[in-house]
Amino acid sequence: MAAVQTEKTHPELPDPKEVAKTYSEVAQRASHLISEHVQRQLKKGVATPSDELGIAQAFMDMMAKLLANPYKLAQSQMNLVWDYFSLWQHSMLRFMGVQGAPVATPEKTDKRFKDEEWEEHFLFDFIKQSYLITARHVHDTVCCVEGLDEQTQRKVNFYTRQYIDAMSPSNFAVTNPEVFRETVRNHGQNLIKGLNNLLRDMEDGGGQLRVRMTDTSAFELGRNVATTPGKVVFQTDMMQLIQYTPSTDKVLKRPLLIVPPWINKFYILDLREKNSYIKWCVDQGHTVFVISWVNPDETLAEKSFDSYVKEGVIAALDAIEKQTGEKEVNAAGYCLGGTLLATTLAYLAAKKEKRIASATFFTTMTDFAEPGELGVFIDEQQVSSLEKKMFERGYLEGSEMAGTFNMMRANDLIWSFVVNNYLMGKDPFPFDLLYWNSDSTRMPAKMHSFYLRNMYMQNKLAQPGGIEIDGVKIDLSKIKVPCYFISTIEDHIAPWKSTYMGARIFGGPVRFVLGGSGHIAGIVNPPVANKYGYWLNPAAKLPETADKWFEGAQQQAGSWWTDWQAWVTAHDTEEVAPRDPAKGKLKAIEDAPGSFVKVRLDARQVA
Repeated sequence: MAAVQTEKTHPELPDPKEVAKTYSEVAQRASHLISEHVQRQLKKGVATPSDELGIAQAFMDMMAKLLANPYKLAQSQMNLVWDYFSLWQHSMLRFMGVQGAPVATPEKTDKRFKDEEWEEHFLFDFIKQSYLITARHVHDTVCCVEGLDEQTQRKVNFYTRQYIDAMSPSNFAVTNPEVFRETVRNHGQNLIKGLNNLLRDMEDGGGQLRVRMTDTSAFELGRNVATTPGKVVFQTDMMQLIQYTPSTDKVLKRPLLIVPPWINKFYILDLREKNSYIKWCVDQGHTVFVISWVNPDETLAEKSFDSYVKEGVIAALDAIEKQTGEKEVNAAGYCLGGTLLATTLAYLAAKKEKRIASATFFTTMTDFAEPGELGVFIDEQQVSSLEKKMFERGYLEGSEMAGTFNMMRANDLIWSFVVNNYLMGKDPFPFDLLYWNSDSTRMPAKMHSFYLRNMYMQNKLAQPGGIEIDGVKIDLSKIKVPCYFISTIEDHIAPWKSTYMGARIFGGPVRFVLGGSGHIAGIVNPPVANKYGYWLNPAAKLPETADKWFEGAQQQAGSWWTDWQAWVTAHDTEEVAPRDPAKGKLKAIEDAPGSFVKVRLDARQVA
């Protein structure tokens, strides 16, 4: 018993050989990275610091407006002092054994303070509350500065939140109880291993930090993700078209074409068998076709939005007709893929061609008047700077787009991994969703410039004839086919109230459904999970505003997938014999998921 007690009191020291090996690896990696950094700086010369994102200017404008109202600033400071005084009083009473209500508490969904010592230990509770009080007052002071224009206010709010999140005590070894315990228990070896992980991630990023979110070696496309069986039956420079093997005795007459976004890869809809939307659709009797977009390089710099319409969706429709003999399909588009699908529908309507009988839109914006937090990154100064980079190399680098999305959920997608990888010294956990999230894609320069300027900046897609595709004026109000819009209540990329405004532009019957959760989890929500639920408004016509729609909406249990299946089959009841992709008129090129999707930018090679 005494031996056990001694072991607990005096943990076994780490193996000196392992310590020496770790230190040697750290020293070698650090030396190599420093040498490479010096060489890069010598080659390009000392760059003059620039404010490409307009952040410094935004905060200068904010401070000028804030100082112009000293009374309000003084009031904010007095409120902060009063809260600090209340915290000090609360802490002193608690130190003497008197319990009382805390001055500040984190949100229930805030995972940073889940360790029980944040609440139970006097010191860590004080640190936590002090941070929460400061964060609240900083945010409240800068969030609504009088006289500041809307775009500047957005930047100030967004980057203030980035600063607040970065300064959380959970991100520092001494003020994070979990890291502190591990450091004492492990004699600081976790910090040495964390430094090694940090240097490794900088090596992988070519000198820039690329935080590793998951163990990418644990996954292989076609083996344990993207496993639904099928064949690539057609391809162009822009995409591969996958047809999936049927699993039912009969299938619906109209094939289902899924148009994913090219900002990321299609297999978010086919991660695992139990949450695969693609597999579920196959099992419901759909002949499923999916576009797998190319991960472009500089050779595709001149590919335009027109190219994605004609060489993407239209080419896929032609191939499906040849393969199945069906002139009409049911189509579904996700996010930017939905924006493309809407554009294609208007293009076909203008040419009086009915090739899509019904359309479904997952978290899709067609009216960009209120773009949400993404609007922070889109103004003339930032887009011009981005265009300069894009047209020099021919594309937008995938890591830049991924970094933007990660910043929008920094605590979950950045700082949690900083703590795990660099402070705790652990390797990231294998997680298929994060494997997909780290599998970034590039954007062709010409297409992305058009998309940012004509849609986000000028909102021309929402205007009749605002944009042209191959000389054809696009008018979304000419779309008369039945449409199903599924948006999600917590979406930070395509805010549901914005998608609702876009849905009202269409000229045909529209069913608008609001799912629970966010941009990914709210869509990839299989019935078997029985999570989140969704809202429906029984009104025959969409109300004028999203708020009015929600007032009359009724919450439903379960997944929107079953509601969609009932909707789409109501428009398509005829059944035919199942279609084997290996026996169609188009020659099978290779097995699903195909080779295009396997090009990983972080691996610099085909996986």
